[in-house]
Amino acid sequence: MPVRTALSTARRTTSRCAVPWRVVPWRVVPAVATVLLLCVPAGREDASGAGAGAVHVTPADLASAALVGCCAVSALRRRDRPLTRRAALLLAAPVVAFAVATVTGYDPATALTGFVRYLQVFVLVPAALLLVLRSRRDFWLVAGALVLAALVQGVVGLRQYLTGTGASYAGVDIRAVGTFGPLDVMGMAALVAHGLLVLLAVALAPPPGAARWLRPAALVGAGFLVVPLVMSFSRGAWIATVVAGVAVLLLADARRGLRALGVLAALAAPAVVAVVLVGGAGGPGPAGVGGGVGSGAGSGLVGERLTSITQVTDSPDKSVSDRYTMWAAATGIWRDAPATGVGLKGFAAHRDGHASIALSAGSDTAGAGLDFQRQPLLSPHNMYLLVLSEQGLVGATAVVGTWAALLLLGLRRLRPAGREPAGEGATGGAAGRRPDACGLVAVGLLLWQLMDFAYADIGGPSTTLTAVLLGLATWWALSPRLDDPAAAAR
Repeated sequence: MPVRTALSTARRTTSRCAVPWRVVPWRVVPAVATVLLLCVPAGREDASGAGAGAVHVTPADLASAALVGCCAVSALRRRDRPLTRRAALLLAAPVVAFAVATVTGYDPATALTGFVRYLQVFVLVPAALLLVLRSRRDFWLVAGALVLAALVQGVVGLRQYLTGTGASYAGVDIRAVGTFGPLDVMGMAALVAHGLLVLLAVALAPPPGAARWLRPAALVGAGFLVVPLVMSFSRGAWIATVVAGVAVLLLADARRGLRALGVLAALAAPAVVAVVLVGGAGGPGPAGVGGGVGSGAGSGLVGERLTSITQVTDSPDKSVSDRYTMWAAATGIWRDAPATGVGLKGFAAHRDGHASIALSAGSDTAGAGLDFQRQPLLSPHNMYLLVLSEQGLVGATAVVGTWAALLLLGLRRLRPAGREPAGEGATGGAAGRRPDACGLVAVGLLLWQLMDFAYADIGGPSTTLTAVLLGLATWWALSPRLDDPAAAAR
């Protein structure tokens, strides 16, 4: 008996020691790697020489290609129907639209590079994640990678602001851009916002069986990520985060959400104020202004940026005015080819024929290790208008319709979870009506992206992040495994 007991104890000990090596299933490794490789610093490419057809392949792009390849090999080996009819229809519709826009475009050769990029971001990577994520555990591995990458970017961005080594903003190198660099100023803001939303959802509805420390840790992490998000000076990211965050609060539980919001504000507000007041003290100030940001310029710039959100119609600044001009140009381009558009990556070639002389020659970028460059305005900074101008009504209906379907299906799958009666493990009352945390994350991230598309479009090193986000939303909305609680929980 003692020998048997000793052997049993040894087996349990060996099993526990082996667990860390089996934390991430092999099929999920490329997905996790795709997210984490977003933290690899961007190269020092020349923005002024980047044309509409330029192709920049990042390590995250290579990891996403490996993800798609592994998924394809696995699907071929199983020799079964990997997608449901609904999933196949929703994923095939954009493919048809992209193909039509490529074939009928004014420059099919340039459009072909756009076809590959659009296929990667909106079809292949989301489809791969739909097939690779077989359980909620797999989902949380990818979501956890998002949080880890967001924390890394947040730390880098905060250091950039505090030391005056960020991207140039109003003549001061204080804009937090993380490792994405000044040529992709939205990259860090987007990743940090995504991590914040994941942590907020976890704080409101922790996964079943989660440790008791997870909720307060999630709130602290979310509070920290608010700081670099503010230091990004990205108005679009701010607006999208507020809209998606409020939606997550309401979908979870209004009363619990208000309590969590109060705690989050109590954690984040003092940190933001302190960082704004002392940040950048060691960096150079604006031209003709001594003392750097530490003398109060930082707080003034943040306040001006916040105030400018309310002045986008009455007295817009130059960047907003340029966007209005490009939006008008996109509408004019669409009128020239209303059915199928001018072709993927065709906006830049047709912009000058429809834009007014008020449009700037480019966007000035500098700082964060790069010399001054003028970045050409190659897109309207509105994904919906970009799709409309380049793909026409055919593409807009297919692409935007697919996004709307994912949102509606995600909300429908989330709603029953919020109506479940209190059962085993529930403490009764509100706990029994707690929504699925995976659903809160997926719906919140998709809402963020759809809101952000009103102020931005795809492009730059952070584009792969959009593909991963859409993949998580696609899994939640379309995965048949979620209909089998036993399979989804494994």
